[in-house]
Amino acid sequence: MKKLAITIFLCASVVAMSQQRLPLMPSYLRYTNVPGELERAAKIARLSVTWNADGKAFFYSQDGKRFKFDIASGKAVETTEEAKPEAPTNVRRTGFGRGQQPGQLDSPDSKWAIKYKSRNVLLVDKATNSESPITTDATDANRLDYGSVTWTYNEELSQRSAFWWSTDSSKVAFYRFDESKIPDYFLTTNAGGFTNGLLVEPYPKAGADNALTEVFVYDLATKKLSQIDVRDGKPFTNDALGHYVYGVDWVAPGDLRFLRANRRQNAVEWCTANPETGKVRVIVREENPGGWCDTNPSPRFLSDQKRFFWMSQRNGFRNIYLYDLTGKLLSTVSKNLFEAESILKVDEKRSLIWYTGRGGDNPHKLQLYRTKLDGSGNICLTDRSLNHSFQLSPTGDHFVDTADALDIPPSVRLIDSQGKVVTTLATSDLAEFKQIGGQMAERISFKSADGKYDLYGRLYKPSNFDPAKKYPVLVSVYNGPQSTPYNESYRLQDNLTELGFLRFSVESRGGGNRGREFDNSMYLNLGVVEIDDIAAGVKALATKSYVDNKRVGVYGTSYGGYSSIMCLLRYPDVFQAAVASSSVTDWRHYDTIYTERYMWIPQENKEGYEAGSAITYAKNLKGDLMLYYGTIDDNVHPANTMQLIKVLQRERKSFDVQVTPDAGHSGVNNQRMLEYFIEKLTLRN
Repeated sequence: MKKLAITIFLCASVVAMSQQRLPLMPSYLRYTNVPGELERAAKIARLSVTWNADGKAFFYSQDGKRFKFDIASGKAVETTEEAKPEAPTNVRRTGFGRGQQPGQLDSPDSKWAIKYKSRNVLLVDKATNSESPITTDATDANRLDYGSVTWTYNEELSQRSAFWWSTDSSKVAFYRFDESKIPDYFLTTNAGGFTNGLLVEPYPKAGADNALTEVFVYDLATKKLSQIDVRDGKPFTNDALGHYVYGVDWVAPGDLRFLRANRRQNAVEWCTANPETGKVRVIVREENPGGWCDTNPSPRFLSDQKRFFWMSQRNGFRNIYLYDLTGKLLSTVSKNLFEAESILKVDEKRSLIWYTGRGGDNPHKLQLYRTKLDGSGNICLTDRSLNHSFQLSPTGDHFVDTADALDIPPSVRLIDSQGKVVTTLATSDLAEFKQIGGQMAERISFKSADGKYDLYGRLYKPSNFDPAKKYPVLVSVYNGPQSTPYNESYRLQDNLTELGFLRFSVESRGGGNRGREFDNSMYLNLGVVEIDDIAAGVKALATKSYVDNKRVGVYGTSYGGYSSIMCLLRYPDVFQAAVASSSVTDWRHYDTIYTERYMWIPQENKEGYEAGSAITYAKNLKGDLMLYYGTIDDNVHPANTMQLIKVLQRERKSFDVQVTPDAGHSGVNNQRMLEYFIEKLTLRN
């Protein structure tokens, strides 16, 4: 009996192991062991710096020791002293994280709270905990909703809260959405249980009616409820500025500001409203007739709270402009033919501003600039041949710069106000990394499919790379609008390469960092130009002698899942396998705000929607396809995958499906994905 028990145990172990196919596959031990060895062997220079408030010294840790660098002496000494940094800026925040909103919000003086209950809002006296209704007319029947954010506003416009207190606690503003024309979408919950339930969400799909949006203000002293005229008395139409109203917050008791856009989102206005009269005045307007506008321009104020910086692509590239609250343009702060990225520091006494921009020798290498508030004296403080990250001193007279590139490991330097290197604080050491086979990433340059732009790809190789061999390729994709998957920061090898793959990612038109015309090329053409460019990048890679262009896989999640499917279906001779997670398959399935920003409505862009639909190309499937979805994905609904499955079955195509019960917007189990690619691209020769 004892011997039998051992035999049964061993058999059970083999069966259990056989279900875990990845550990039995070639190169699995390399995949689990080598990346850690390479990481330990590479000595990468990165320092976290804390500046003293006076800018005369900074502190950092290195090799287990703590150092103080004194600017005057130019020397670092070991220390136990603590930094004395600037006090953090006290920013009032009423927003919440993605997918969240408050059900109750206290007033700044903590005496009151506004509360959401049963589609209406209540005022709560915090001293007595008594509640009094502010609104009462919203019901399930009329589908009005006060003090609650719709799913699309939360997801696509980053609107996290639906009510806002004035700075003096005298008034509270809140949304009202009329969702009477929006159909509900139903998802079943508890799919793995004995009984299931329903998740119900009003969800407007591309071309359908949107919720009618209004903003109200309640005055606690007078108990008066006023409505803000968010559309200047005009009806709720597609062209109305105020079709979307968001970014709402108080600046002063009499100053409620918000952003509003038309349905196309090619015109955006930043406005101020008088809460007593409801009248609205436009401060700044942006428009882009050939594409879309930045829906969240985020003005940054000077200390007088009357002048502010505004970012705009009005000259074709994002630059910085200085306005006052009357809407008067005071100066064009930057006049570059490349994208300004962000404002790091403003010194009003010296009339100086430091900002980052995409002015390197390729647009993915971030640089640091300084200029005057009137736009004069613009200077680049960094080496354009490298990519940079910055830790600027409080005075702006020095900064600690980490400089690298895709194929150049970081070095950390102290740089002065004229861009001169004062000293090198740390350098990377890759001697041991290279000795045990570590490979540098390779930059692949190629032309966009229309021949107009130089684009870039990032290639990783295994540590046992042999240029005499041919390798299968895994291409990771996302490639949605303004979301390039390419950057110039140095990074160690990709772990997946140790399974015997090359790992590749490429930028595509519309991905950002390159200006308005570059982005506009994607307008009305999702699923076309970016897929053409991904394929062009893979074709360029295939000219390398060590690339097996008959074994190319592609994978991604969300927009990356969509891109993966479209690559496989539109370019069946370039891609042989795809794993697509939580994928849009037809833009008519997705929400109004995101989809129409880039595709407009299907009623007026039928050709674009057809060209961007995976359903259109289902008959082209030649390679191996794995589809994945979670059963309660309230973002990209399971119907996307189901519709594609239906058409693929009708076309008598073979494919694979992975499902996670009660999972939301998510990716396939990584082990399942790797097993799939090894079986389809490596073991099948």
